[in-house]
Amino acid sequence: MSSLSRELVFLILQFLDEEKFKESVHKLEQESGFFFNMKYLEEKALAGEWDEVERYLSGFTKVDDNRYSMKIFFEIRKQKYLEALDRHDRAKAVEILVKDLKVFSTFNEELYKEITQLLTLDNFRENEQLSKYGDTKSARSIMLIELKKLIEANPLFREKLVFPTLKASRLRTLINQSLNWQHQLCKNPRPNPDIKTLFTDHTCAPPNGARASPVSVPLAAVPKAAATYTSLGVHTTFQPPAAAANANALAGWMANAAASSTVQSAVVTASSIPVPQNQAVSILKRPRTPPTVLSMTDYQNAESEQLMKRLRPGVHPVDEVSYPASHLQVAWSLDDLPRMVVCTLTQGSNVTSMDFHPTHHTLLLVGSGNGEVTLWEVGLRERLVSKPFKIWEMTAFSPQFQSAIVKDSSICITRVTWSPDGSLIGVAFTKHLVHLHAYQAPNDLREVIEIDAHVGGVNDIAFSHPNKQLCVVTCGDDKLIKVWDLNGQQLYAFEGHEAPVYSVCPHHKENIQFIFSTSLDGKIKAWLYDNMGSRVDYDAPGHWCTTMLYSADGSRLFSCGTSKDGESFLVEWNESEGAIKRTYSGFRKRSTGVVQFDTAQNHFLAAGEDNQIKFWDVDNINVLTSTDADGGLPSLPRLRFNKEGNLLAVNTVDNSFKILANADGLKSLRALGSRPFEAFRAPYEANPIKVGTPVAASISPNISRVDRLDRNSPAKPSPILNGGDPSSRSIDKPRISEELPDKTKPWELAEILNPKQCRVVTMPESTDSAGKVARLLYTNSGVGLLALGSNGVQKLWKWSRSEQNPSGKATASFVPQHWQPNSGLLMTNDVPDTNPEEAVPCIALSKNDSYVMSACGGKVSLFNMMTFKVMTTFMPPPPASTFLAFHPQDNNIIAIGMEDSTIHIYNVRVDEVKTKLKGHQKRITGLAFSNNLNILVSSGADAQLCVWNTETWEKKKSIAIQLSSGKAPAGDTRVQFNSDQTRLLVVHETQLAIYDASKIERIHQWLPQESLSAPISYASYSCNSQLVYASFWDGSIGVFDADYLRLRCRIGPSAYMSPANANSNPPVHPLVVAAHPQEPNQLAVGLTDGAVKVIEPLESEGKWGAPLPVENGVPNGRTPASSAACNTAADQLQR
Repeated sequence: MSSLSRELVFLILQFLDEEKFKESVHKLEQESGFFFNMKYLEEKALAGEWDEVERYLSGFTKVDDNRYSMKIFFEIRKQKYLEALDRHDRAKAVEILVKDLKVFSTFNEELYKEITQLLTLDNFRENEQLSKYGDTKSARSIMLIELKKLIEANPLFREKLVFPTLKASRLRTLINQSLNWQHQLCKNPRPNPDIKTLFTDHTCAPPNGARASPVSVPLAAVPKAAATYTSLGVHTTFQPPAAAANANALAGWMANAAASSTVQSAVVTASSIPVPQNQAVSILKRPRTPPTVLSMTDYQNAESEQLMKRLRPGVHPVDEVSYPASHLQVAWSLDDLPRMVVCTLTQGSNVTSMDFHPTHHTLLLVGSGNGEVTLWEVGLRERLVSKPFKIWEMTAFSPQFQSAIVKDSSICITRVTWSPDGSLIGVAFTKHLVHLHAYQAPNDLREVIEIDAHVGGVNDIAFSHPNKQLCVVTCGDDKLIKVWDLNGQQLYAFEGHEAPVYSVCPHHKENIQFIFSTSLDGKIKAWLYDNMGSRVDYDAPGHWCTTMLYSADGSRLFSCGTSKDGESFLVEWNESEGAIKRTYSGFRKRSTGVVQFDTAQNHFLAAGEDNQIKFWDVDNINVLTSTDADGGLPSLPRLRFNKEGNLLAVNTVDNSFKILANADGLKSLRALGSRPFEAFRAPYEANPIKVGTPVAASISPNISRVDRLDRNSPAKPSPILNGGDPSSRSIDKPRISEELPDKTKPWELAEILNPKQCRVVTMPESTDSAGKVARLLYTNSGVGLLALGSNGVQKLWKWSRSEQNPSGKATASFVPQHWQPNSGLLMTNDVPDTNPEEAVPCIALSKNDSYVMSACGGKVSLFNMMTFKVMTTFMPPPPASTFLAFHPQDNNIIAIGMEDSTIHIYNVRVDEVKTKLKGHQKRITGLAFSNNLNILVSSGADAQLCVWNTETWEKKKSIAIQLSSGKAPAGDTRVQFNSDQTRLLVVHETQLAIYDASKIERIHQWLPQESLSAPISYASYSCNSQLVYASFWDGSIGVFDADYLRLRCRIGPSAYMSPANANSNPPVHPLVVAAHPQEPNQLAVGLTDGAVKVIEPLESEGKWGAPLPVENGVPNGRTPASSAACNTAADQLQR
C-alpha cells in the first residue's frame, strides 16, 4: 500500500472515531496494521477479554515473529491460565495449557513443565515465584506494564504507536477542497452551487440546459488559494483551491522513513522544490511526469534548484534557466542491443551467477554449481583465476553448519557480485556461508573474510554504503536480512519476513540509504539502517520468487518474478505510490523455474525464457526482439549485461556461457584480443592447488585447447564429483586466430608519424591563438568535449547520433558540432586585469553533466550546461582558485585548491567554507578523491603530495616526489586514481610515477628519455586504467601500459598537426590530455594554439601498438633505459 493510501486510512480512522463508529475503528486498525491503539488494548486486557486482545494483536504480529512477540503472547496466555487456576476452573486451565501454552514448550521445555505442575497445587501462590500474585485486577495491571514495554521495544510496532497529528475533520476538509477544485474546472461555474452527492464529480449545469463538456487540466495549472476553505456543507461558498503540497517520495514507499533516518539529505527534499510559474505552461505543452509529483527528487534538478536559490543580485533570474530533463534523450536502435554471439567459453560446471566488473567492462566473474569462483577476461577468452570451494576455517562455524556439511558436502554458489569499486568480490553459497575476496588486477584474488551468515542457504548478497561505510548485505532461508562490515561483524539483522528471503536490492535516494527485500511468499519489504522494522509491505506480482533492480541511473525500479504456477511477471514500479507502473508482456503462460532478468543503459530490459533472450524497451510493454544466441541455451537462461550495456553474458546447457556483443562491445573485445595470455596466467596453472576439504577439487595444470562448440552437437556436461572433475575443468580458451600476435616476431615500439596511421579530428572553431587550451574534459556521457582556454572562455563540442555514428559517442571519425545555446551566450570566466597570463585555469564538471564549475584567476563561476548562464559565483580572490574537485559522494561539497597553498572544503549549498587544509608550501595543482580509502590526495607546485582523511580532514601523510639530484622541489604536480582506486598516477614535468594508493609508496617510475626526452606537459589514465596517455613539450604523445609504465606507442606531432605547427618554433604542443570515459583507446589533446583534437587508432588496428612480451608475468623486451630510471623497489618488483 502506498504512502497516500496509508494516510487515507488514518483519515478514515479519524472520521470513524469522530462519528463514534467504535467497533469499526478498531476493526480497521487491526486489519490495516497501521496504528496500534494501546488504550484499546489496555481496556480489553483490564476487562479480561483475552480473545479480543489476541485478535487485535494478530493484525500487527504473530507469536513466532520475534522474541518480543513471543514474550507478549506468553504473558497474555500465562495471565489467562493463572486466572483460570485462581477460579479453580481446572478444565479451562488444562485447555489453555494444551491449546495456548504448548507452543512455548519447544523454546523452553523446563518452563512449560513448571507451569504444568501448577495444576497439582490447591493454590498456585504456593509456588515461590508466584507468591506475590495479588488479586486479578492488580495482576492484570502489572502484566499491562510489562506488555507495554515489550510492545514499545518490538520493532514490528515501531511507527505504529503514535497517531499522526491531524486537524479536526481533516477528511471533510479534503473533500471540500476537492469540490472547490472541481468547481474551478466547471465551464460555467455558479456563484452558489448546490452539492447533493459525492458519488459523481461536481459540475454546474450550464445555462439554457446546454451540456458542459468535461475539462481536464493538470494540477500544476490550477491557481493558488486566496483564502482558507470552509467546512463541507450543502450550500458552500467556493474559494479557489490551494496548490497541493509536495510530499517526499521516499514516504511513498517507506512511511516516515526520512524523519526516522539519521542521514540528512545533502541536497534538498522533493517537498522543497516548487514549480516555477513558467513551467506550468511547459507542462501543458509537453505532457510528462511533473518534477513535483510524488517521486524521488531528480539528483540533477535538486542540485540545480538548490543552487538557483543562491543566485545573487545581478545574476540572470531563475525563470530564465531551465534544465527540465535529468538526462539528454538520446535515440537508440536495435543495433544497440548485444545480440551478436562472439564466443562460447567453457566453465566446466553449471553456471549459477555472473557479474561484470564495474569499470573493467570485459572482466566477468562467474559462480558455479560446484562452488567454484572464476574470473574471465572475455576480451582475451581467458580464465584468469579460479578458486575452487573450500572452507577456510571449519572450527569457527556453528554446529548446524558443521553437521550439514558432514551430511552433504556438496555446495553451490547462489550469487556472485562485485563491490561498487571493483576491489572486492562477494560470494553467497547454498549453505550458511559468505566469502569475500579482494581483487587486484590482473589476476590476484585473496581471501578476506568467511562468514557463517545464515541458517540454511544464503540466497543473495549485495554491497551497500550506509554512513559512508562499505558493507555487505545478505539474506537467507532463515527469513533474515543481515548487514555486515568488512571484518565480518554483524551491524544489523532485519526480521519481519514470514518466509525465506529470496533477494535484496540496496539503493539510495539522495543520502537516504535503504534496502528492498523479497521473500518466497511474494512479499516486498523495505528497510532503513536503523533496526526499526520494515517500512514497506507489498505483494509482488506472482507471489513467489521476485528480484528487484534499479536502472543504471537509479531513477527507475523494475522487478521480475515467477509464480508457483509458472506465470512470469516483469514490471516497472511507481516508487511514489508503491504501485505497478507498467507490466511487460511476452512471456509464456507456464515456466518450470524462475525467470532471470537484467537492465542496461537506462534503455533496455532483458529476460531469459523459452530457451532464448527477450529484450524490451523500458518505455514499451511489448517485446522488442529476441535471440536464441545460436542455440544451446537452457529453458530459463541466466544473463548479465556489463555496465556499458554493450556485452551480455548468458549461460548454456553444456556448462558454458556465451558472450554477446553489439558493435561497440565487439570493438572493445578486439582492442583486448591481442594481449598475450601469459600476462594474465593464473598462479594455479603453474602450481596445482591442493585442498584438504572434500568439497573442493584440484585443478590440473595441463591446459588443452577447445574450439568453439558446434551448436548442432553440444558437448555433454562432464560428471562433477565432490566439487568438480579435474579433467572437465582443465580447459583453455578457444582459438582466436585473427587476434593473437605471432610470438616468434620480435616486439617493436609502435610509432605513429603521419596522419594516415591514425584517425584525427580537429574541433571546429577551436583554434584561437589568444587562448591556449589549459583544461580539457569529456562529458561523463561521452558525447561531448569541454575545453577551458587561458582567456577564461569555455567551449563545448557535441557529437550527434547518425547512421554513420549510431552510438552518438565522441569519435575521431566524424566532426562534431560546436555547441552553443540559441542565446549565443559564451561561458566566460572572470580574468584578472593584471598579469592575466599568470592566472591558473581550473574546471570541474558535475557527474550528471548538468553544470560546470570553473575559474581563471577570478571568482569561481557555476554555469548551466544547457543555457550557459551563470548560476552563481563564489570564492573571489585573493587568493585565487587553482584546482577544483567534487566530493565523490556529495556534489554540494567541493575541494578547492588555492594560490596560497591552502585547500578549502566548500559547501555550495550553505555557501560556506567547512574547513581549510594546510600542508603545502606553494599553490595547489592537483586534487584526487578516493571513495574507497576515504582520502583526498593533493599535489602542489612544491612537488609535494599530501594525504587527507575525508572524514576528519586531518592530514595523514606528506611526502615529496623524488626528483633528480640538484633539482629544486618545484613544478606543477598532478594526481589521478585509477578506476579501482588501488593505484595513483603522479605526473611531474620530469617523470611519470605509479604509487600504491593505500600506502602512497612509489612502485614504478618513468623518466623522459630517447625519443620522448622533452619535459612532460600532462598525463592521464585511460578509462579502463590499462593505459596512460602522456603529452610532451615537443608535441609528442606517449602511450604507456599502466601496469609497469612501459612505452608501447609514440605518436609524433606530424601525425596530428599540420607541418607548419609541427615544425614551429617554439613548437605547438599539447598542454592537456583527456581520456574518453568509455573508449579506452580514444584521447583528446588541447594545444598551445587553442586547437582541440581527438585522436584514435585506425579502425583496422583498434588499439595503440602492442604490449611488451611477457615472461613470468613481467614485461620483457626493448625497454630503453627504463630500468635505470626506476627506484630500487620498482627494480625488485620487475626482477
